[in-house]
Amino acid sequence: MKKLLLLCWVVAAVAVSGCASKSSESVTSTDTDTGQYDPSAAEAALLEEARRMVKDVFFEFDSAELDEMAVGQLKNNALWLVDNQSISVMIEGHCDERGTYEYNLALGERRAEVTKSFLEKAGVSSSRLGTVSYGEERPFDPGHDEAAWAKNRRAHFVAK
Repeated sequence: MKKLLLLCWVVAAVAVSGCASKSSESVTSTDTDTGQYDPSAAEAALLEEARRMVKDVFFEFDSAELDEMAVGQLKNNALWLVDNQSISVMIEGHCDERGTYEYNLALGERRAEVTKSFLEKAGVSSSRLGTVSYGEERPFDPGHDEAAWAKNRRAHFVAK
């Protein structure tokens, strides 16, 4: 009976110690060769989180004004960016295919700039924000109807 009890304790101890080592491996990013903390893995994880958390804002036709939904999204984006100071973003201004090439480039720039201005006023350092306009050149949806155009009228965020 004592041998059986001792065997149970040994099995339980091995099981507990085996589980503990697995959980510590998954929590910490380390370089497998040296066992050192790998900052590039942490940076990559933070960039991936930025891609999920910092979301696009959309605009009405022929407008660079922020509507209520855009303001709400930009507030969320600003909170995340203020809490994560190591992340910078490029704000891309986009348009739908209607209008001239030159007009859409200018409208895309106004959309990117109004978005940047909102984030600066919300506390995000301007040194972490860049802008570029692509006009109609990089549509999110290649369709030629109002549903596609609505998706293409946006300020898109690229984390870096």
